[in-house]
Formats: sequence, C-alpha cells, structure tokens
Amino acid sequence: MSQLKSSTKPFEISKWEVKEAWEEVKANKGAPGVDGQSVDDFEKDLKGNL
Repeated sequence: MSQLKSSTKPFEISKWEVKEAWEEVKANKGAPGVDGQSVDDFEKDLKGNL
C-alpha cells in the first residue's frame, strides 16, 4: 500500500527568487514551457502569477 506524501513543499522558494527567474525568462524571450504558456500569456496575469 502506498503512503500519502506531505502537501508541504520540500524546499522554500521566495517571491524574490520567482521574480528574478521571471525577469531572466522575459529577457531571454523564453519559449513556452511544458504547459504551453507564452511570456505574453503569463504577463496577462503577472501579479497573480508572481
């Protein structure tokens, strides 16, 4: 029988780190990821996404 995994993250990611990563992707004109979401689509709800 399998055990349930904890719903907590195994590590912390600060909002600052997410923002920094976003700025790098935008600067590089990053291609859509596995979810197919483009930079333009992501920016439509930037506050909600960051």
